[in-house]
Amino acid sequence: MKNKSASFAFCEKDTLGRAWREKEHPYRSCYQRDRDRIVHSTAFRRLEYKTQVFVNHEGDYYRTRLTHTLEVAQIARSIARALGINEDLTEAIALAHDLGHTPFGHSGEDTLRELMRSHGGFDHNVHGLRVVDVLEERYPEFKGLNLSWEVREGIAKHSTSYDKPSRLKEFNPGSSPTLEAQVVDVADEIAYDNHDLDDGLTSGFIKDKDLKCVELWNDIDLNITKKYPGISDYMRRFQIIRHLINLQVTDLITESEKNIKDKKIKTVLDVRRLKTRLVCFSRNMQEKRRPLREFLKERLYQHYKVARMSNKARMFINELFAVYVSRPGQLPPYFRNRIKADGKHRVICDYIAGMTDRYAQDEYKKLFQPYERV
Repeated sequence: MKNKSASFAFCEKDTLGRAWREKEHPYRSCYQRDRDRIVHSTAFRRLEYKTQVFVNHEGDYYRTRLTHTLEVAQIARSIARALGINEDLTEAIALAHDLGHTPFGHSGEDTLRELMRSHGGFDHNVHGLRVVDVLEERYPEFKGLNLSWEVREGIAKHSTSYDKPSRLKEFNPGSSPTLEAQVVDVADEIAYDNHDLDDGLTSGFIKDKDLKCVELWNDIDLNITKKYPGISDYMRRFQIIRHLINLQVTDLITESEKNIKDKKIKTVLDVRRLKTRLVCFSRNMQEKRRPLREFLKERLYQHYKVARMSNKARMFINELFAVYVSRPGQLPPYFRNRIKADGKHRVICDYIAGMTDRYAQDEYKKLFQPYERV
């Protein structure tokens, strides 16, 4: 494991700074301050009741956006330390990467995107920036959290199979993100693949026997069963998930180190100039991961009960949006007072996107059930 920072790690002294100039802290780096501002934000706390796959009321065990975010940060820090890059910057980006997510997961985001199609659109990366730049009001000197440019870039350029990087000119869309941001992107995929698998098995939506056709799962299952005969099914599943994560993280570190060496990467500028990403899995691991990801898509994300939850989510958001558009006087004063400056549709979008699953459901009942207290 590396103890010293590599030459291609992003250094605090090279930061492009904050939109509002501030005196730096005597013992915390700028990225540690960013991390702390993110953790203390309202948007971060609300992640506790935002859907990962299962809506909050389905059970206390399942991941939420908050537990998912903490798992991403944990994996990303380990990778960053092994590569010798900036662990503080990596952690701050990881903790912020889902701040722009709507209630009800990707179905909520898809619904808002459709509703906002003629009103400036909706993208959760861009909305995440709006959260940290505008919507969080905690400091008298400036709007938002006034995060460092590099953390904000990591939010804007967040890229996975489900997330497309924004093309905002401020962040030089033609240049690659820092290695720290690249690490967060892949840590996100590792976290949601493996932990969604765990939640899917716990829910009973998918079964152990169904995974026998997935080589990556089956190979580890056989090794665990051989090493620990008589192990309980619960513990066996935990050990398989644990080994799956370790296997993928190890492959990622090895392949990324190889890429950095082969491309002769010495500086952050070398990273930015390269059009391809340096932090990635080996081709062999990519091939092994594909059947597992396809299995999750077919057996969990498209499960009829998940589809029912998604359909409910679309109904909640569509009807809330419609009633606020037709009667904006029902919005809370803070949002209603912003309509003149930001426009009715954007303000309503901000309000709904910031809701937790539970709050959206309660708001729906208050607006549409006659005998519910308002």
